Amino acid sequence: MICIIRIAGEIGLDYKIKETLNRLRLGKKYSCVVIENPNDVQLGMIKVVRDFVAFGEINDETYKKLIEIRGKKVEGKLKPFFRLHPPRKGIDSKKHFGESSKGVLGNNKEKINDLILRML
Repeated sequence: MICIIRIAGEIGLDYKIKETLNRLRLGKKYSCVVIENPNDVQLGMIKVVRDFVAFGEINDETYKKLIEIRGKKVEGKLKPFFRLHPPRKGIDSKKHFGESSKGVLGNNKEKINDLILRML
């Protein structure tokens, strides 16, 4: 399962990036989507917006906490996205994950679980 969290806001984004974020159901800052079995199209959309989101593999324990705390049901179904709080202790840097130890953008691999727990 891949978890995607929007980090960047609306200001100054290209139309193509805005449209891709909306198609991924990431309309607002700090919204989160979990994709269980991503297909090639979804992986391509993640590749397009990788400079504006944090993503990585989410484990089952964190996914259950996410549903328990932030999941909302509408008409018997679970909403397809989660609204999260800004991370506790903040984001030190909006650089890419590999560039510095403090960066959060891009592929966070297993570190995405720590970020989600800070945002619940």
